[in-house]
Amino acid sequence: MRSVTYSMGVSLDGYIAGPDGDFRWTAPDEEVFRFATGEVRALGVHLMGRRLYETMLYWETADQDPSLDDPMREFAAIWKRLPKVVFSTTLPAVQGNARLAAGGLAEEIERLRAEPGEGPIAIGGATLAAEAAALDLIDEYRPRVYPVLVGGGIPFFPRRERRVDLELAESRTFDSRVVYLRYRVVR
Repeated sequence: MRSVTYSMGVSLDGYIAGPDGDFRWTAPDEEVFRFATGEVRALGVHLMGRRLYETMLYWETADQDPSLDDPMREFAAIWKRLPKVVFSTTLPAVQGNARLAAGGLAEEIERLRAEPGEGPIAIGGATLAAEAAALDLIDEYRPRVYPVLVGGGIPFFPRRERRVDLELAESRTFDSRVVYLRYRVVR
């Protein structure tokens, strides 16, 4: 069965964006960017909410930008091919290799897990991830922890009154002091 993963850049105090919505501090250096590209390359499908979809829409046509370097061009090609499912009640349509979700999150994940296919099902965006976590649908948490305290904002982890036991499966420290952690949910 395909696993569901949640991977994003996060501040040491647990936020994916600061109180003002700024997340520029998550801009990866070359080493972290290569790592993230490899992570996306391994995915089977990416589920996201409207805000993340709109943020990532740039990558659908980024290959047309002559100033793009080779690693970014590679990421753009991988992202463009990756199937994406967008959860939105306000978007009438989506572009590229994306489709609007036909049902709820649990139903969509159940359907994707039942389909033949390889690679994890990635959840992107804190709101959608919080819903998936509340439904106990996330199998792995994969934060890239940045050495910054932002003091508030959008939390990486949902604020629920529920304990979830995790098992460390992998860790890596990059030259930039970013720490990657991959935890499996203990079931």
